[in-house]
Amino acid sequence: MTEAEPLMDMRLAAAQAVAREAGAMARRRFVDRSFAVAFKGPQDFLTEVDGETEAFIAERLSRLFSADGFIGEEGDPRAASAGGAVWVVDPIDGTANFARGVPHFCVSIACVADGKVEVGVIYNPMNDELFSARRGGGAQLNGAPLSVSKARALADCAIEVGWNSRAGFAQYVDLLRRVAATGASPTRTGSGALAIAYVAAGRSDGFVEHHINAWDCLAGILLVSEAGGYVSDFLKGDGLAKGNALIACAPGVKDALIAAAAFEEVVR
Repeated sequence: MTEAEPLMDMRLAAAQAVAREAGAMARRRFVDRSFAVAFKGPQDFLTEVDGETEAFIAERLSRLFSADGFIGEEGDPRAASAGGAVWVVDPIDGTANFARGVPHFCVSIACVADGKVEVGVIYNPMNDELFSARRGGGAQLNGAPLSVSKARALADCAIEVGWNSRAGFAQYVDLLRRVAATGASPTRTGSGALAIAYVAAGRSDGFVEHHINAWDCLAGILLVSEAGGYVSDFLKGDGLAKGNALIACAPGVKDALIAAAAFEEVVR
């Protein structure tokens, strides 16, 4: 065990506790509907609960790990000390669902160090489901081990096709068409983080998106990898800061899904 490993284990425990606290805050606001809804762009919902929840998470983690950096969807990034760890957080992934009264959203917290995702936690407060992973330590759901599906053919699969305005409508529809042409059942549930966590849990067989931001997917990426699945190299290039394409799936359909996605480059 290296000197840094006990500290990373502490970060995992902290992320789990903070995710539960933040999720409880979001759940209370979801139930009482005590918030206004705004838009950052077309179909890009924003509520004050997003900012409040992110500020809470940032404050808690900063108090515990003052040298760590912080990248959140809603706020300004905080620099890490040289070579230090960076927290990557989406306070409410699935804000459109949250704003519309659909109980399918989550808190996503990841910790990255030396170019690797070391900790990943996703908490669904409406179902009280805590997905968590530590690099090299497996993935769990409420403490029980997770494993990806044993699917071998896309025609037997449910594949989440992530949508975003950055890739453009035509590109999304073309990706949707290619996935459907394999015989797979394309789905879209409105939370990329939960969709990827569901791949780790074997509830779906894959996730694919032309462009996704780091706060939406890093925790899920570690979950899928630690649950025995395949994930493309999201952090290549400037993925942490600018986002990237992503494929996450059961290993038995990796090659078929890569071919169907037809992304210009996917690092295997």
